[in-house]
Amino acid sequence: MKKITRFMALVGLMLCLPLVSLKAQNLQVLYDTGREQVTTTLEMFRPDAFGSTFYFVDMDYSPKAIGAYTEIARELCFWQDTDWNWLSVHIEFNGGLSTGLSFNNSWLAGLTYSGHSADFSKTWSVSAMYKAIPGTIGLKGGKQPHNFQITGVWGINFLNGWCSFSGFADFWREARMWQGTEFIFLAEPQLWVNLNKIPGWNNIPLSVGGEVELSSNFVEKGFRVMPALGAKWTF
Repeated sequence: MKKITRFMALVGLMLCLPLVSLKAQNLQVLYDTGREQVTTTLEMFRPDAFGSTFYFVDMDYSPKAIGAYTEIARELCFWQDTDWNWLSVHIEFNGGLSTGLSFNNSWLAGLTYSGHSADFSKTWSVSAMYKAIPGTIGLKGGKQPHNFQITGVWGINFLNGWCSFSGFADFWREARMWQGTEFIFLAEPQLWVNLNKIPGWNNIPLSVGGEVELSSNFVEKGFRVMPALGAKWTF
C-alpha cells in the first residue's frame, strides 16, 4: 500500500528556489479496480525559508478500514539565493500497518535535484537516498537493514490548466523472503481534469480522474497494472 501521488511534492520542487507564498493540501478518494477497495489520501505541502515539509496519510477501506500508511519528508535548502538552489538535502520517514501485516519502518536520507519550466507548468525532481529498514532479513539470512531508493517526481499542467498529469516512480531495495525478491519498482502516474476551469466554478477546487499503479514485486512477486478512478479536492 503506497497510494501517494506526490502532487504536493511536485509543487515542492520550488523549495530551493526563491521562497514564494505557497502552501497546499488535497484530499483524494480513489477506487482501486484491481484490489476492489477504496483509498483516501490526505496530502500536505508547506514551504518555508529553509526548505519545505511534505506528508501524506493513506487509509484503505474494504468496506471497513483495513490499513494505514504514512510518509513525512523534509527538504532542507539553506542556500536558496545561490546558484546551487536546485539541490537540497532530503530526510524522510515511512511506516504503516494493515489487518494482515505491518510495514517495516523506513528512514531515508539523501539529495534531491529539482527543476521547472519558466512558467512552472512543468516540474520535476530526482532523489537518490540511503534507505534504512531496521529488522530486514536478507534472502540468504542475516540482517540487511542497509538499502537504497531512487525517486523521480513530475508534474505537467496543460490545456490552459484544464488538465494535470503528475506522478512518481520509485525503485528501491528491500529483501522480502516470502517473495524471494529484493528489488521493487512502483510508479503511479495520475491524470486529472480540473473542474474549477468551468465558467462559474472557479471557487470549486474539484478534480476528477484517476491513476494507474504500475508495480513489480510490490504487493506480490511479478509485474502488475492496476487502474483507479476517483476525485480530488484541493484546499
